Amino acid sequence: MEKESFVSKILLFGEYSIIKDSMALCLPYPLFEGSLSFRKGSGPKVEPELKAFSQYLKKLHREGTGPISDFQFDIQSFDFDISQGLFFDSTIPQGYGLGSSGALCASLFSRYAVKSCDKEVFLKDPRMVNRLQSYFSLMESFFHGSSSGLDPLISYLNQTILIRAKNDFERAEISLSQFGKGEGGIFLLNTGRSRKTEPLVNLFLEKCLISEFSQVCEEELLPITNECINYFCQNDPSNLLKAFKSLSSFQREHFGLMIPPLFKELWERGLDSDDFYLKLCGAGGGGFLLGITDDFMKVDNALNNHEIRVVCRF
Repeated sequence: MEKESFVSKILLFGEYSIIKDSMALCLPYPLFEGSLSFRKGSGPKVEPELKAFSQYLKKLHREGTGPISDFQFDIQSFDFDISQGLFFDSTIPQGYGLGSSGALCASLFSRYAVKSCDKEVFLKDPRMVNRLQSYFSLMESFFHGSSSGLDPLISYLNQTILIRAKNDFERAEISLSQFGKGEGGIFLLNTGRSRKTEPLVNLFLEKCLISEFSQVCEEELLPITNECINYFCQNDPSNLLKAFKSLSSFQREHFGLMIPPLFKELWERGLDSDDFYLKLCGAGGGGFLLGITDDFMKVDNALNNHEIRVVCRF
């Protein structure tokens, strides 16, 4: 099998607020990646999760509704390869908000889907990108209960995607190196524990049934998120720091159940000291947190007992 790698992703801004129709910015993150491979040697070869995923895809294609009709999936070849020890050989940590299931879906689509056009055509035709995202949404829903399809889309296209509203998104010429190599920047903080996405998203949806919570998200969270994205895209670190602090404060107040308990004090310390600010990276509950600082020396002093990874500098 010719190996094709698919990278992890970072939803830089837009976690949860995208459900309420905010902007969102998602970038490929090449530090982690995965590819399809075959197990060697003796012992059990069949991956139970892939076997179950195959049954799920068969059901979708039997129903043949919506975006399923846009693409054919070679289930027969997929089943045969599963019997031969197919697995996803990945360095992307599972349950950390970096799109491990998205990269898996992208790799399976690339190998087994009968596509009507190649990646370059997808990138040039917004209608095809919409159809592709809809198909990925159905694929990844197997893993999370529901999915926007954004993670597999980013991994498959290996392009930054800026979402302006539902079904209104575009390829963005933005990279993690655009700011330069200054003293400050954005970083990932490892909480050391994985989490499940579905229960946390369901919790947010339940909270949105309360009119007061839904209103505060629409009136405060959406504008703050959009400001963060605009300042990032405009290469404006000074205002980005201010908007990021507002986002961190909002999540501390309203998303307390999504913040890992052992990191709430650290979250507060950052807001009180202004040395750094933290926000959720994806669903929260564990995995990685996303942070920002104007000086990494401050982060080194405050977070020296934690694993951090620099995402970009400014």
